[in-house]
Amino acid sequence: MAFLEIKNVCLKGISACVPSLKESIADIYKWEGANNFIESTGIAFRRRTEDSMTSADLCEQAAEILIDQLGWKKDEIDAVVFVSQSPDYILPATSCVLQEKLGLSKDCYTLDVSLGCSGWVYALSVIGGIMQGGTIRKGLLLAGDTVTKLCSPEDKSTYPLFGDAGSATALEYEEDSKGLKFIFNSDGKGYETIICRDGGFRNMVADTSLQLKKYGEGLCRRGIDLELDGMDVFSFGISKAPKSVNQLCEHFGLNKENVDLITFHQANRMMNEMIRKKLKLPKEKVPYCMDEFGNTSSASIPLALVTRERDRLITEQLSHIACGFGVGLSWGSVYFDTDKITVPELIEI
Repeated sequence: MAFLEIKNVCLKGISACVPSLKESIADIYKWEGANNFIESTGIAFRRRTEDSMTSADLCEQAAEILIDQLGWKKDEIDAVVFVSQSPDYILPATSCVLQEKLGLSKDCYTLDVSLGCSGWVYALSVIGGIMQGGTIRKGLLLAGDTVTKLCSPEDKSTYPLFGDAGSATALEYEEDSKGLKFIFNSDGKGYETIICRDGGFRNMVADTSLQLKKYGEGLCRRGIDLELDGMDVFSFGISKAPKSVNQLCEHFGLNKENVDLITFHQANRMMNEMIRKKLKLPKEKVPYCMDEFGNTSSASIPLALVTRERDRLITEQLSHIACGFGVGLSWGSVYFDTDKITVPELIEI
């Protein structure tokens, strides 16, 4: 079992940024059953990027405002980890581009992590791992995705589900802090469950990649578009997420009843509610934001914390469990504490 404990690293702030374009699912849903879709998924609105706006742009704005409100000097930030499956380019790494755009030192460690729904949890371990020795004392985790750009408007299994968002999480080396505790899992056997088949180096873009094909009623997409097997994803989520949280608690001697907030990847309400009920968690401990923003992939956990728990985060000491699960298939959970951290209001651009 992939358990990991990182010492002497703590969260100092979280910010989130979304596009200003707000869409009603009732308006964009082209098929019969819009009300049923909204009721089952809990997704009533979403934010969507237009033109050339990218996940890096959203993360850049989230980082700029968070750095300013923390009062950090940019030359003190020694690491940037960018987690996304919608980077600016195939190459170079987007983290390098963000280092320059943010005006950070050329001595800065930069790294891209290609993960989606579990990405924020996984990338916390990456940046925490390089910081726990104390030579890198301040770092930024930038997590964001623009999944709407990958979805066919003619595919009811993907197009209404997703929204776009970016986030920034500030971490600092601090001796004797409680640190971070993790569990990780992956199952590559299910890699086709959520996939863009064309556009990488396994299946490079060809003329056929751009042809719209029908796979069923309301299921039309191109080879470069996102493909999602909803039933498999649902079964995976309600099975693996509760086990992940329970195994994390068992291994590290945690009592989930004493944890203040337990935040899941914002997949859809029906799935998340089944996970919550399996774990016998009270509603007030489990924030949801998919009703306003849809499934925002790697940004969904920090977005939920910023939009639903900001007042508590900035005024209280809180214990947390976060669990991300999805594309890969990949899933993981983390335990951490926060102590009156910096959380800017939601940023819109």
